[in-house]
Amino acid sequence: MAEAYLYGMITATNSFLVKGDFLVPDSYSELSEKYRLPGGETGACATILAGLGVDVKIDGNHIGKNVASLIKKFYEERNIDISSLCFDLNYEGLEDYVVIGSGSTAAFGTTNDFHRNGEKRWNIPKEGDIASCKVAAIDPYFEDGTEAAAELCNFYGKPYVTVDCRHDEYVFRHASVTIISGSGLKRKYPGKTPEEAYELLTENGEGLVIMTAGDNIIYGRRGGEMNTRIPFTVDPVCTVNADDAFKAGCIYGLLKGMSDDELVCFAAACAAVAVTKFPSVTNPPKLEEITALEK
Repeated sequence: MAEAYLYGMITATNSFLVKGDFLVPDSYSELSEKYRLPGGETGACATILAGLGVDVKIDGNHIGKNVASLIKKFYEERNIDISSLCFDLNYEGLEDYVVIGSGSTAAFGTTNDFHRNGEKRWNIPKEGDIASCKVAAIDPYFEDGTEAAAELCNFYGKPYVTVDCRHDEYVFRHASVTIISGSGLKRKYPGKTPEEAYELLTENGEGLVIMTAGDNIIYGRRGGEMNTRIPFTVDPVCTVNADDAFKAGCIYGLLKGMSDDELVCFAAACAAVAVTKFPSVTNPPKLEEITALEK
């Protein structure tokens, strides 16, 4: 039985660390490091949680032929349960590409291939996976799959974390923790400040709302005080998995029964440690590193 069930995006991520300045038009840039590793919001989050000693099971988009061997080998070596994944050899699979250099990052890829030409290349969550877990996390990208996961969590009383959804979506209304990132704020609430979006969210749900956009982390619940905390100051190497690490920290905090303040602090420390590493999926934050930063 997995402690944490994660439903969402799993990709192959090609990461390139550029020497010196970020890409300059019409010029040559030298790479210092490059990797092809599992990623995606759920893929990266699962690796970080496993590194913290959590038993994890993942499901979500179908795994295509070009990424299948990578996904299988990587997660099996880390004892992450992939038995519910669908390996579909009739299409290539999801891949993205990330270029990192001098404080800037650019990401691009083919991740929309999970939903092209009317095909839905994702699993509907299995009832037994959710019924047997302790906590869950649900990415908001898979329409009927996302709603089914949220409904099953609600039916079985399983607390779950979700990200970047609107206040009027089912997956938000029943979530224990919802995280809205900077990119999620732009997509879901264009033209609104974090504070304005926070007000809409807390008015329409019972769970903890965390806004990570802006200079401060904003968090709280309906009827309570709006709290803020300053993110931890570190020297970042790569910020690609910062949001995934923050989500992993929230899942861990939910699993361990942390208070809201403790959970947000732990998640912020987890994200801060993650951005000091490249690639963070092969060197995920250690519990002692997170707790040392919290002190």
